[in-house]
Amino acid sequence: MLKLYGFPISNYYNKVKVVLFEKGLPFEEAESIPCQEEWMLQSSPLGKVPYLQTENGFLSESQVICDFLEATHPSPALFSKDPWQQAKERELITMTELHLELVVREVYTQAFFGGTVSDGTRNRTEKLLRRNIVAFKRLAKFAPYVAGETFSMADIVAGIHLPILGMATQAVYGEDFLQAEGIDWKAYGKRLAERESFQRMRAEQKAYQQAQQAKKAG
Repeated sequence: MLKLYGFPISNYYNKVKVVLFEKGLPFEEAESIPCQEEWMLQSSPLGKVPYLQTENGFLSESQVICDFLEATHPSPALFSKDPWQQAKERELITMTELHLELVVREVYTQAFFGGTVSDGTRNRTEKLLRRNIVAFKRLAKFAPYVAGETFSMADIVAGIHLPILGMATQAVYGEDFLQAEGIDWKAYGKRLAERESFQRMRAEQKAYQQAQQAKKAG
């Protein structure tokens, strides 16, 4: 059986979980926190989560894992069969993860974990995000899904990362940069929340957070 390592606070861990749920695949979960211990580097060379144990060995990097699941379990399909449309879906994934999530990650410490980041980091991150969100808006259709009429892997990525971006910028800058550009990620998120896969992921994420809070309180 497939075994997914990570923890439900990780957006990339949740991304893989939603793919597994969408495909109806049985899998086990094992909590794993990023570290540089040799035992973990044997499974995830950068010591990151998520990583997936398969009958052939371990895979790391969330999109690699998702592409593997799509290739080995092609139904239901999460990418278009049309080469051009699939390329556009992948373009949106790259835009979302490389040019939005990876950029806003620089201020997560201040947004979510009670820390602070330097003025230089805040200013640089704001400049990049405002430019990159405009670029994302040029690609995204929201008609009703991010790449067009059909739910795809791009929606799993956008549905997980966009809320974090919106909340992070609101917390750090006092303004939701997505909403400021007319991207209503909340309405989009409500649409995705109708899917069982997102409902299960969010419920399990909430339960994990509550359990962690209870441990701290105890």
